[in-house]
Amino acid sequence: MEKEWIKIKNATQNNLKNVTTQIPKHQLTVVTGVSGSGKSSLIFDTLAAESRRELNDTFPSFLQKYLPKYGRPIVERIENLPVAIVIEQKKLSSNSRSTVGTYTDIYTFLRLLFSRVGKPFVGYSDTFSFNHPDGKCPECDGLGTVTAIDIHKLVDFDKSLNEDPIDFPTFHTGFWRWKRYADSGLFDLDKKINDYSADELHLLLYAPQQKLKNPPEKWPHTALFEGLIPRMKRSILHSDEGKRHQKQLDRFVTVETCPVCHGSRVNERVRSCKISGKSIADAAMLSLDELLAFIGEITDPLAIDIKPEIQKRVQALIDIGLSYLTLGRSTGSLSGGEAQRIRISKYINSALNDMVYILDEPSAGLHPKDIDRIIHALLSLKEKGNTVILVEHNPQLIRCADYILDMGPGAGEAGGKLQFAGDYSKFLQSDTLTSQALQTDIKINEHPRQPKDFLSITDANFHNLKDFSAAIPLGIMTVICGVAGSGKSSLGEMIRQTAIEQNQEIVAISQKIIGINLRSTPLTYLDLFGKIRDLFAKENKVSAALFSYNSKGACPRCRGKGVIVSDMAFMDDIVTTCEVCHGARYDPAVLRYTYKEKTIVDILEMTVNESTQFFSDQPFKKRLGTLLEVGLGYLKLNQSLTTLSGGELQRLKLASQLHKKGTIYLLDEPTDGLHLADMNQLLVLFNQMVDGGSSLILLEHHLSLIKQADWVIEMGPEGGSNGGELMFSGSPQELAISADSITRPYL
Repeated sequence: MEKEWIKIKNATQNNLKNVTTQIPKHQLTVVTGVSGSGKSSLIFDTLAAESRRELNDTFPSFLQKYLPKYGRPIVERIENLPVAIVIEQKKLSSNSRSTVGTYTDIYTFLRLLFSRVGKPFVGYSDTFSFNHPDGKCPECDGLGTVTAIDIHKLVDFDKSLNEDPIDFPTFHTGFWRWKRYADSGLFDLDKKINDYSADELHLLLYAPQQKLKNPPEKWPHTALFEGLIPRMKRSILHSDEGKRHQKQLDRFVTVETCPVCHGSRVNERVRSCKISGKSIADAAMLSLDELLAFIGEITDPLAIDIKPEIQKRVQALIDIGLSYLTLGRSTGSLSGGEAQRIRISKYINSALNDMVYILDEPSAGLHPKDIDRIIHALLSLKEKGNTVILVEHNPQLIRCADYILDMGPGAGEAGGKLQFAGDYSKFLQSDTLTSQALQTDIKINEHPRQPKDFLSITDANFHNLKDFSAAIPLGIMTVICGVAGSGKSSLGEMIRQTAIEQNQEIVAISQKIIGINLRSTPLTYLDLFGKIRDLFAKENKVSAALFSYNSKGACPRCRGKGVIVSDMAFMDDIVTTCEVCHGARYDPAVLRYTYKEKTIVDILEMTVNESTQFFSDQPFKKRLGTLLEVGLGYLKLNQSLTTLSGGELQRLKLASQLHKKGTIYLLDEPTDGLHLADMNQLLVLFNQMVDGGSSLILLEHHLSLIKQADWVIEMGPEGGSNGGELMFSGSPQELAISADSITRPYL
C-alpha cells in the first residue's frame, strides 16, 4: 500500500516563513526545534485549527454558533486532512465534584456493578452516586471534605455590631451584608457580642434562612434572614467571590476530611452494600492495580457484561503508568502530565480510526521509565490505523519516531523555517541544532561539590510518605527524581515546610501558572513598562500616560487592542487588523515621539536580547539581564505571557527571584518545554547560583541534569501506595555503579 501524506502548502501563521511540508499518515511523527521556533504554530495553530474548523463546518449553521470557534489559519491549503483530536497538557477541571472515577466513566460502571451484585440491595445505580441526593453523605454534601470556620478569627466578640466586628469584605459596618444584621431589628447594635444571650448569639451566628415575623421599615420586602456561618458557607466559600478573597478566607477557614463519611463522599446506606466485603467507597480508595485484582475475583453471573468494561478502562490507565491513582482522587489535584495521560487512555479504547492525534510534549513531568510506557500507548494508537503527531524535545521520543520535522533555526523572528524532514537515521546526519544536541553526550559529574550542611526530614507522614526520613544536602545542586507519583512533590513540600520552620530563606517555584492574563507581557511582569514610559515622557516632555495603550495613548479606533473583532453570528468571528494603528495598539499621533530614534512601538517589538543592548545605560538593564540568564532572550517585550509553556513561565518566575545569596531554591521541573540546546545554558545558570552561595534542589527527570548534579535523591520504587520510599541518596557516580533499577539503567 502506497504511503499517504497530509500536505501543507505555504503556511505563514505566526512566525512561519512560507512552510511547505508533508506528514505521513498512519505513522508516528515528532515535530521538534528550540522553544519558539514555530512547532506549535505549524501543528496546533495551522494543522489542528484547520481540521477543527472544517469539522465544525459540517454541522448545521444553527448549531455552529454553540461550537468553539477556530480562526482560519494563514495557509494556502492543506490536503488529505483527517479529523484532529488534540490531547493537551492542560490540567483537568478542578470542580470539587469531579474525580478520576467520574472523568474516566469507571465509577459509572462501578455504580452499575454494585447496584446489581452488591448485598444487601440498597437501590439502582444512581443511588451510588455522591452527586445524587440518594447517595451523597448529608454532612459534606458529597464533597468528602467539610469546611470549618474559626468564628473567633472572623468575629471580634469584644465589639458591638456598630464597631465593625466582622473582619471580611462586604460584612464591614455600613456595607450591604452588615445591614442584613443591623436592619433586622433583632440586635442591640451597641451591645458587645460577648454580652449576647444564648438565643441572640445563635441567631447571629447559626440561624438557618428564614422570613422575619415583624421586620422593621428598613428591612427589604423579599429578604430572608440568615446567620453568619451558614451565610458564609452558602454565598462565599463555594463561589467566585470566595476565590477573589482566598487570602482572607485562609485566615479563618480550614478544610478537613468529613468525619461522617471519612472522605468517601457517600452515605452510610450506600456504604452498607458490599461485594466480597468491600463497599463502593472502599473500591474507590484502592489503587488501580488493586482495583483490577478486586474486579477480577467477582464471579456473580450478573457481572459478566460489566466486568470487561471496567477492566479495559482500568488496564489502559495502568499500561500508561497511572497504576498508583485511585478513582476517588479529585481531578483538580492531578498534574498536567497525569491529566494528559488520562486523556490518552480514553482514546486507546476508542473504536474510531484514521484520526490524527496531536500531543503537546507528552514527556513533560515523566521519568524515563514512564516515557517507555507512553511510547507503548502511542504505538497502540498508531497500530489502530491512526496518525500520531507529537510536539516534543525528548530524545527517547524522537528516537521512536517514524518521521521527524525539525523547525528553526532560532526562536521567534529567527525561527519559522523547516530545517529537516525525514527519518531518524537521516536526521542524525543532518546538521541542525537539534540533531547536534541529540548526539552530544553529557558526562556524569566526576567532581561533585560536597554538602555544606543538611536539612533533616524526620518521620514525615504526608501523602504517600510514611514515617519518611532523609537528609537533604545544602550548598550544592541536588536532584530529586523518581517515577510519576513516587513522592517527589510530597518530599518537596516537606522540604519547604521544614526550611520555613527552621527560619531558612527558601524560594519555591512550582509549575502553577503565575497570575497572568491576556495583557501580561515580560515587561509588565518584571514591572519595567512604567520605567520605559517615563524615559519617553522625560525625553519628549509629555505625560507618561501617552505611552500606555491601556490609557491615553490607545488607538481611538480599536481602543488599544490592535484588532477589530466583528461578530459574524454562526460563522467565525472576523478578526481584522485595525486600519488606523495597523495593529500597533497606539494612537498614530504618539509615534512622532521617539527615544534614541525609536518609537514606543519599535521598542515593544524588540526581543529581550535586543533590548538589553539598547538599554545598556539604564539601571533596569540588570532586570532584563535576568531573562537572558534563564534562557528567555528570544521573547518579545510585548509577547503575551499566555503563549508561554509551563517551563518558560517557571523560568520567568525564577528570573524575578534570582541573585538572593544563601537562599534555598526549590524548583519543580525547570526543564519542562526546554530544547536540548537550551539545557546547557540552564546548567551554567544553576552552577553560577550554587557557586554564588545558594542551595539548589530540583524535582527533575531530565538525564542531563541528573548526570550533572552534585547529589541525587531517588524516590520510589513505583507510584502511589507503592512509592514514598527513599531508594537512593548520593552522588551521580555512586548511582551509576549502584544496584538501582529505576534511574541507573537510563544513565
